[in-house]
Amino acid sequence: MSQERDTRTAFMEATYRALCTHGYADLTMQDIADETDKSKAALHYHFDGKDDLFREFLAYLHEGFAETIADHPEGTPVERLVALVRRVLDPVDDSADQQFNTAFMEIKAQAPYREGYREVLRRFDADLRTEVADLVREAIENGQYDEETDPEEIAEHVLTYIHGTWTRAAAVGADVVAMREHLVDDLLDLLVDGASVPVDVDATEDRGLAAADPDEPHENSSEDVVDPR
Repeated sequence: MSQERDTRTAFMEATYRALCTHGYADLTMQDIADETDKSKAALHYHFDGKDDLFREFLAYLHEGFAETIADHPEGTPVERLVALVRRVLDPVDDSADQQFNTAFMEIKAQAPYREGYREVLRRFDADLRTEVADLVREAIENGQYDEETDPEEIAEHVLTYIHGTWTRAAAVGADVVAMREHLVDDLLDLLVDGASVPVDVDATEDRGLAAADPDEPHENSSEDVVDPR
């Protein structure tokens, strides 16, 4: 079983590298095999073609994504919510990672036409929606958000914004940090009067909207500045 897991992981990592090099549309099974020490025949032994491999690859990515969004730092519910948004919208500087993000957009675009793709992608949405909605509920119970705040509505807004951010980043080179921090502002604007949430000053400066005094806390926040990521 351990050997099977190792083989699966090797093929999944090879798929990632091949995507970074070739993109999705032009990618072949041979390209993926070339990223391993195994033959194309060995790849076909484990997967019934490119679609089968990519269904498995999406499932592999989902496993890592689920672990990432469930790994919350210490802090109040809204601090953890902000940290979650910043983890999911963490920009990449490495060119290979940028190429992968573009390739992943190509894979998502195939979801209506490739059997099984959409089902796995829905798991990404469902998990993130649940995490966000649960944190919003905690924020309401904690007194940070008003009781009339709708957790499901906020979760839907966050998901739509995140999808739009990555799509715009891949398509037109939109600034992920700037867009991300606008979403953070949306979440902080929901705070009730007197609620206290520290601001990540570095993230604010990154988007070119830093306050004149970089130590100035967000409105209604405490004076302690922390990085919740």
